[in-house]
Amino acid sequence: MNYQQLHKYKTPPKFRGRNALTVQLWWLVSTFLFRLSPQFMYGWRRFLLRVFGAKIGAKVIIRPTAQITYPWKVEIGDYSWIGDEVILYSLGNIEIGSNTVISQRSYLCTGSHDYSSKNFDIYAHKIIIGSKCWLATDVYVAPSVTIGDGTIVGARSSVFKNLPSNKICIGSPAKAIKDRISQSCEE
Repeated sequence: MNYQQLHKYKTPPKFRGRNALTVQLWWLVSTFLFRLSPQFMYGWRRFLLRVFGAKIGAKVIIRPTAQITYPWKVEIGDYSWIGDEVILYSLGNIEIGSNTVISQRSYLCTGSHDYSSKNFDIYAHKIIIGSKCWLATDVYVAPSVTIGDGTIVGARSSVFKNLPSNKICIGSPAKAIKDRISQSCEE
C-alpha cells in the first residue's frame, strides 16, 4: 500500500509566498489586532490586510472573526462582504469580485494534499468567485473552482466543480437548479 509517510513530508520552498518571519508576524497581527478589533472597525481590518499585501477594494466589509491564512494571496473587489467565521484558506490565490457576499462559516479551501503520494505532497490551486455572487452560510469551495458572476450558492452546499454565471446552485456537490433572473441583479 502507498499510504502517506509523514516523516517524508516537506513543504515546497516559497509555498507560503512570504518568508517565515512575515508568516509569523501575520499570525500575531491577525490574532491580536484583527480578531480582537471591534466589529465596526472595517477600515482597520482592510488596512491590516493591505499592509500584508492583500488587494482589498473600496468599502469591503470583513468581520473580525474571519480567518485569512495568507493575505498576500487574497484579492477582494469593491463593496464585498466577508462574514463571521469565514475561512479564506489561501494557500493558493483567492479572487473575490465586487458586490459579492461570502456568508458566515463558509470555507474557501485552495489547498490540500495528494493522498496517493508517500510524501503526502501539498498543493494549492486558485479559487475565483465572481462579482455579485452570494455564497450563503456554511458553503465549502474546493481548490481550482470558479464561480461565475451573479451566482448564488445555497446554504451548506459543497462546490467541487466550476459553477456558471447567473445561476442558483445547491447541494453537495452543488448543481445549478435554476437561473437567477432579477431586475436588481442587472443594475
